[in-house]
Amino acid sequence: MNVLSLVAGLLSALIGIAHSVLGEKLLLGPLFERGDVPALFGSTTFARRTLRFAWHLTTVLLIGIGTVVMALSIPQVDPQPAWILQVLAATFATCSLLSLIGARAKHFSWWVFLIIAALLWFGA
Repeated sequence: MNVLSLVAGLLSALIGIAHSVLGEKLLLGPLFERGDVPALFGSTTFARRTLRFAWHLTTVLLIGIGTVVMALSIPQVDPQPAWILQVLAATFATCSLLSLIGARAKHFSWWVFLIIAALLWFGA
C-alpha cells in the first residue's frame, strides 16, 4: 500500500468537505447577509445560487479526485482506466446535478458537466 498516496487522497476529500462547511459558515453566509450581492440576469437570487453551487463544485471535484487517488494507493486495486473514468463520470454527474438544482437549470454548466459525465462513462 502506498501510504503517501492514501493520505494525499484522504486529505483531498477532507479539504473538500472543510471547504464546503467553512465556506458556507465563514464566507457565503456572511456575504449573502450583507445584501450587496450583484444582480445577474436581473436577479440577486440567481447570483447567490450561482456562487453557492460553484463554491460546492470544488468539494465534489476534490472528493472525486481524492477517491481515485486513495483507490490507486491500494495494491489490490487494478488501475484499469475503466473504473477511474467511471468514478470521474460519477463526479461530473454530481457536478451536473448540483448545478442543475442549485441554479434551477438557469446556468448552462449543468449540461456541460452532464455531457462530460456521459462521455467519460461511455468511454470507460
